[in-house]
Amino acid sequence: MTTPKLTTAWRLTKYKDQQFVSYEDQIVTEFPLTIYLNGEEFATLVCSPTHLEEMTVGFLASEGVIRRYDEIKSLNIDDDQGLAYVELHHPTSSAQTLHSKRFIGSCCGKSRQSFYFYNDVRTAKTVVTKLEITAETCLALMAEMQNQSKTFKTTGGVHNAALCSTEGILITRTDIGRHNTLDKLYGHCLVHRIPVRDKIITFSGRISSEVLLKVSKMGIGILLSKSAPTELALRMADELNITTVGFIRGNQMNIYTHPERILL
Repeated sequence: MTTPKLTTAWRLTKYKDQQFVSYEDQIVTEFPLTIYLNGEEFATLVCSPTHLEEMTVGFLASEGVIRRYDEIKSLNIDDDQGLAYVELHHPTSSAQTLHSKRFIGSCCGKSRQSFYFYNDVRTAKTVVTKLEITAETCLALMAEMQNQSKTFKTTGGVHNAALCSTEGILITRTDIGRHNTLDKLYGHCLVHRIPVRDKIITFSGRISSEVLLKVSKMGIGILLSKSAPTELALRMADELNITTVGFIRGNQMNIYTHPERILL
């Protein structure tokens, strides 16, 4: 089998200094991966063709299908066809049945009325962590992640996420989809049984509600991004006890929720 490449060469015409120039550039690859769960089609993810096993594991955990890696009996990736075949030891239909159903809360107070999907209500975690981090470390981690992002520097077409400790970056994952980068990190943690309560996520993209929920399901309490958050994401972060920091650029940043974890 031939594993698809992360980038491919493309001949283009570039306009610069009032003239056209023939130019070859590196373009990111888009790769559809269809997951079959216990013999039935479950979901198709459009992604970058790297760390596909980790992404599949992380996606299934994020969707509430599994909680631990050892719940998977077998996982086989067909790179040529773009297929992932997953068999569980104890198949259940509840996660698949509720996979796309909307949840609309109607109660007041702390009732998780911000959540829209049944699976989010089942699997989103209120994070418990005593981790604290200095503002300078936040800036340093973001700078380190950006410096490691060779594919972004080459193409400008991918997102990056990194699993970090207060000492530095542990692993980095790259994908065309910002949510896929988080699934790859989640899958890596599950496969290798990495504890996450003392970990941090650095992230290149916008903090949307979907992104925030994935971080919550991982159980990580500090999310650092170079981009902006959405209002719904911040409401969720406030309720789920997650520190969100955005617009980390140069020597400044904005702390939106639970600022007590960020120290001078």
